[in-house]
Amino acid sequence: QVQLVESGGGLVQPGGSLRLSCAASGSIVSINTVGWYRQAPGKEREWVATISTFRTNYADSVKGRFTISRDNAKNTVYLQMNSLKPEDTAVYFCNSVYLPRPWGQGTQVTVSS
Repeated sequence: QVQLVESGGGLVQPGGSLRLSCAASGSIVSINTVGWYRQAPGKEREWVATISTFRTNYADSVKGRFTISRDNAKNTVYLQMNSLKPEDTAVYFCNSVYLPRPWGQGTQVTVSS
């Protein structure tokens, strides 16, 4: 089974940018639809964005600020996050939407001045 590993998190000031990566251990094409999710302290995990072969979708809270993309040659899905806000602080996870794997450790994003 192809595994997914998140990376790219860090500490950034409000208004800043980060790019997260979701690297697959094998062909990410075989997974097709991949989603980014996040979980803030004390809150439920929430969906952020999804990418399939032909379309992308975003949660209203990130629409216009985040961009999900994929590089099939590198077996990687990215989440470009711009205009970051303190409320974007969370652990970010990626997973297959239709064939979900056990959740990984995610990557911490902290937006703070």
